[in-house]
Amino acid sequence: MVRHHRREFLKHSVAGSVLATFAISGTRASGRILGANDRIRIAIAGINGRGQTHITGFGGMKDVEIAYLVDPDRRLFASRSDLVKRTAGNTPACVQDIRQALDDTDLDAVSIVTPNHWHALMAIWACQAGKDVYVEKPCSHTLVEGRRLVEAARKYDRIVQHGTQRRTDPQWTRVVNDVRSGKYGKLLVSYGYASRTRLSIGTKDPQQSPRELDFDLWLGPAPAQPFRTNLVHYNWHWRWDFGDGEIGNMGSHQLDVCRWALPDGAMPKRVISLGGRFGYQDQGETPNTHLTLVDFGEVKVILEIRGLIDERQWKITNEFHTDEGVVRDGRFFAKGQGDGVAIENFPPNGAPEQGPRHMRNFIDCVRSRKREDLGAEILEGHRSATLVHLGNISYRLGQEVPFDRIAGQFEGDALFRESSEAMKRHLADTGQVELGNTPCRLGRMLTFDAEAEKFVDAPDANQLLSRSYRGPFVVPERI
Repeated sequence: MVRHHRREFLKHSVAGSVLATFAISGTRASGRILGANDRIRIAIAGINGRGQTHITGFGGMKDVEIAYLVDPDRRLFASRSDLVKRTAGNTPACVQDIRQALDDTDLDAVSIVTPNHWHALMAIWACQAGKDVYVEKPCSHTLVEGRRLVEAARKYDRIVQHGTQRRTDPQWTRVVNDVRSGKYGKLLVSYGYASRTRLSIGTKDPQQSPRELDFDLWLGPAPAQPFRTNLVHYNWHWRWDFGDGEIGNMGSHQLDVCRWALPDGAMPKRVISLGGRFGYQDQGETPNTHLTLVDFGEVKVILEIRGLIDERQWKITNEFHTDEGVVRDGRFFAKGQGDGVAIENFPPNGAPEQGPRHMRNFIDCVRSRKREDLGAEILEGHRSATLVHLGNISYRLGQEVPFDRIAGQFEGDALFRESSEAMKRHLADTGQVELGNTPCRLGRMLTFDAEAEKFVDAPDANQLLSRSYRGPFVVPERI
């Protein structure tokens, strides 16, 4: 009963008191000392879709015990508990509120697979409670949240891995290292594709949430609003209150590879983004077609997203444009060389291996306490997630313009201009969009001070670097 009373206090107290109380109890339990033969006890938070991969990934490791499954929706508990038992041989405790699991001083780590708006807050709470963290991409719903998470990882000396799995993929590691070494020439444009089918989510009326779902807890930091069936469990991705659109979904992986290939110390200086939600009208808000340019000075990053395609047209990969040619589709096309030269073991088009390699790297670092051995340490994750937020902020501050006004905006960026023209052709031909009667959102060109993590002379853009929170689910202003 004591645990229940504490949970009710946390749920209903004012935000500042909650965080202070939680931090005190958390830092007192600074993580147990692991012996060589001890199993690492982990909680998996978010067990609907991708969470099942975390169950099978961590559950397949002999030195890991899945001690808790956490989800506001109790309808998932029976089937996911059975999956743990079949995979790992034990029956986990199932709780709706992560704070119950964090109270357990014998819990070592938390794996966060929730909607984006919960990522940073839950990871910060876990750090305060002395737990190590694996947090799926993007690590934050806003840029400021990501910085607070980095600060929490440092203050509480936690191992925090970001779920950008290509960082531990040996094929991508070799390709990126070759690009960084100058093997193919000086990098000029690091280009990513994150295009997969995205259908309408329709329009649904508000209704009573299922009794097994604690929808207030699901909302967490987000504004209070009614339950709709096209929100839970997946389509939250396309609403700004909870998700970051495709650029923050598949695009997180491609932007991370783009940035990984850049020279050491490269920092974003300018951003512009354009696109729209084309082809249907629904309750989604984020673009299903999106083109973003982030200027790092001597090198640029471009991310292309197309959602009005069928599965045969999916394109999830990266390419690299240099002063000597292009690395594309597993070949290096030197200037003047038509067929190109094959690159041995180039990663195939599509998502990377989603299983235990990245998770294994995390567990090994939990044991060694060497955060420098993490494939995607949280500072790197935050820096890549920053590109997601820059692209979205430019887009959200844009204006609806006719398509014929777009090309003239990018005379100095030939590849980006070509990409925007290709986007128009795709919408007209594949998407069957009538361009003459359909506007495109042309984002604002924004200048960014990467050291300060703020925009220059753009107070409305800086407002979007953070958000308002619904107590008690508040990311603290100071860690």
